[in-house]
Amino acid sequence: MRLGQKRIITALTGTCAALTVSVVPLNPAFAKPDLKDVQAKVDRLYQQAEVASERYNDARILRDKLTSDLAAVKADESAQRKVTDGIESAVNQAIAAQYEGQALSATGQMAITDDPGAFLKQLTTLDAYNSIQSDNLSSYDRAKKALEIRHDAVAERQTELASVTKRLAKDKAEVESKLDDAKKVLDGLKADEMKKYLAAVNAGQNVPIPNVPASGRAGLAVKYALAQLGDPYVWGAAGPNAFDCSGLTMMAWAAAGVSLPHSSSAQSTMGTPVSISQLQPGDLVFYYSPVSHVAMYIGGGKIVHAPHSGANVEIADLNRMPITTARRFG
Repeated sequence: MRLGQKRIITALTGTCAALTVSVVPLNPAFAKPDLKDVQAKVDRLYQQAEVASERYNDARILRDKLTSDLAAVKADESAQRKVTDGIESAVNQAIAAQYEGQALSATGQMAITDDPGAFLKQLTTLDAYNSIQSDNLSSYDRAKKALEIRHDAVAERQTELASVTKRLAKDKAEVESKLDDAKKVLDGLKADEMKKYLAAVNAGQNVPIPNVPASGRAGLAVKYALAQLGDPYVWGAAGPNAFDCSGLTMMAWAAAGVSLPHSSSAQSTMGTPVSISQLQPGDLVFYYSPVSHVAMYIGGGKIVHAPHSGANVEIADLNRMPITTARRFG
């Protein structure tokens, strides 16, 4: 073997040795996460989706209010336009009459009259007539300003409505994006893993329905909420067969004759504040800051709620999530 060939072989052998040494086990960071990690990630995505969903509910309430306000302001503008048009017609008639000499000034009348005595008798009537024309002009000016105010109000409501409509679309897109991300994570599970995941997620709907010691309106609200156990969470839904968190509490208290908005943050400002230590069945408990989830307390340290996408209405522990406040209704 020539010396040059030997050197080449030695170099290749050294390279192979170096390559062999560089091979190490896969970084644990790239290993497939276990089921708990998957559930934690999916739960975060679902919670983020619910935050966006409740923002969507808030924006929808505002949109409906602005739509109603816009209709009222437009009706007011239309009524004011009729008033303005009527005054404008009277003013135009007055201008035409003055052009034709029917509303001459007192000095002009004095200059052309053949009977100064008769003129003096008519002076009061003439002043009254001209005063009416002056009032008409003033009324017209006020009416036009009032119409302009209403016109500006309509434009303002239309601008606000357009902004809220854009916000609705943005929140809707965010909800759908988070839910799609969660679906991609779950699609990576094997059949047996998915079975375990679903069993863990829906464990709260398989507990026996408790006999809740509540009467009156609170009793009716609790009865309705418990009757929905097992119904799927669908964002933006308020029954009869699917609910989001605020949709469930809204419909439960509607069954008891209490009207609530379809929004957890809006519901958290209503009713009477109550401390967590004084909770009674039927009270609503609000979670996270800012508020983005609501549940109904049923006693014994338990709540009934619509948790998140991929899960069903269930019974859960009161302290399952960070509590912000609680309210009593009825």
